[in-house]
Amino acid sequence: MTSAATSTEPRPDVIQLDGVTKKFGSAPPALDGVTASIRGGEITGLVGPDGAGKTTLIRLMTGLMLPDAGTIDVLGHDTRTDAARIQAEIGYMPQRFGLYEDLSVQENLDLYADLRGLEKADRPAVFDELLTFTDLKRFTARLAGKLSGGMKQKLGLACALLKKPRLLLLDEPGVGVDPISRRDLWKMVEALMAEGIGVLWATAYLDEAEACDRVLLLNQGKLLYAGLPSGLTERVAGRVFKLTGIAGRRRTLLAHTLDEKGVVDGVIQGEAIRLVLKEGSDPAALLPGDAGADARVVPTAPRFEDAFVDMLGGGPGGRSKLAETTQARPAGDGRPVIEARGLTKTFGDFTAAADITFDVPRGEIFGLLGPNGAGKSTTFKMLCGLLKPTLGEGRVAGFDLRRDGAEARNRLGYMAQKFSLYGDLSVTQNLAFFAGAYGLAGARKRERIALMTEIFDLGPHASLNSKDLPLGLKQRLALACAVMHEPEALFLDEPTSGVDPITRREFWAHINGLVEKGVTVLVTTHFMEEAEYCDRISLIDRGRSIALGPPDALKARVATPENPDPTMEDAFVALVQSSNERAAA
Repeated sequence: MTSAATSTEPRPDVIQLDGVTKKFGSAPPALDGVTASIRGGEITGLVGPDGAGKTTLIRLMTGLMLPDAGTIDVLGHDTRTDAARIQAEIGYMPQRFGLYEDLSVQENLDLYADLRGLEKADRPAVFDELLTFTDLKRFTARLAGKLSGGMKQKLGLACALLKKPRLLLLDEPGVGVDPISRRDLWKMVEALMAEGIGVLWATAYLDEAEACDRVLLLNQGKLLYAGLPSGLTERVAGRVFKLTGIAGRRRTLLAHTLDEKGVVDGVIQGEAIRLVLKEGSDPAALLPGDAGADARVVPTAPRFEDAFVDMLGGGPGGRSKLAETTQARPAGDGRPVIEARGLTKTFGDFTAAADITFDVPRGEIFGLLGPNGAGKSTTFKMLCGLLKPTLGEGRVAGFDLRRDGAEARNRLGYMAQKFSLYGDLSVTQNLAFFAGAYGLAGARKRERIALMTEIFDLGPHASLNSKDLPLGLKQRLALACAVMHEPEALFLDEPTSGVDPITRREFWAHINGLVEKGVTVLVTTHFMEEAEYCDRISLIDRGRSIALGPPDALKARVATPENPDPTMEDAFVALVQSSNERAAA
């Protein structure tokens, strides 16, 4: 993504926030004295960890809620007195898909045109423009619930633009959307910005925030930073390094390094480790004696995410109590823990997955990547035993999923893409249910429930219904339920979709620790920095595997003189586009 800024001329403010405070019951304020402005003709990024107050702030801007203190001026109107006028002049795309899944694309457009009061005589031209803009003309008869994640977001954007707004509020539009569709959304929004429309883009993807004209950084209801993304990134200039040429297990080295006093943050980046250090720390001191003769510490350019984590006080550290309390698995007989042999799934005359073949040895993380609708979730579900393959076979821990499905499922833990726990059951009731479903009973069941509650800090929320939890806590609970029975294989379907980088690091500290104990992980993700944690990746498009290998190898395949050091997202986009070009030839 490139920066949205195109002009240095001053822009008029479309939103002014002055001392905005919002409380819910006796909890600490969701927003605490926020003062800021948002300009027209720019994209302003709204970033912050889960529970920072982003969605609350956007809903206050729409007039759907009122502040307890302070004022909000939107397009010259006070939200306390002119909410209806504001709502008539803005476009709003909520965080959750707000359209009707049992209506077609065209029926959703018709419904929202009625709600927005769009004149019937104007509708054919407006519909044609928006369907062309979003590339949905071919899908007007398709039910919204049958659209891919990226197409759903495009339809949501089209409905928000039925009456050309002066201000567009987008609450995490990229969540659950593949990198190609995210880039498409970004280009669409840039085109709107060029028309003078002000855009507020709340996001958990910090590469998106880095490409905004300005950013607002919230944490625990307080505004920590407002300004250019580069102004925040400069905070960590000269403090970001890569450890390269590492001998041995990089996950173990990362865990140890994160507990060093001089380290603020660290993540795995292919075969390397990326670190953010405190001021005055000596990077050379981070290389242990057994790192290998080729190990090096080299400076690297800072990213917005490095500065974001630094401003929030650093990452969660490398320790995983979950891994520490998990018994190490024996090396076994060398057979793969997860096997896919020619897996194929057809629905009528549509082939969702075709001849998918790979295997995953013990203690490895294997990633399934691909665009929305490519077939990776279908492959994933066949290997979990949730879908019966049309052809081919899958095995988990040596058990054939066709013949020995029950035994195979008892050896795996599964965390679904969408929150799949029971919303009307409390946190404790969900833990108890899944413990029983995985065959735990008596003292062992009570012990594991207590341990999961402690490790994932679920105690303060134990009596809450799971549907009422913030997203980050929902994901913690889902992971706790998936690992309750200490599975040999862990299946994670977009486990950190929509969560902030701090929570994402917490998850991966647990996952990396489990892998070091011999657990095998199969993961799908749309977050390309997360894909760097994988040992190997299968990139799937149109139901077929189009690339297979370690992250660094896939990046090397698309390197060019113009882009000699591509990101994983660059590799994803280039490999999928190349595959599509070959298919069209």
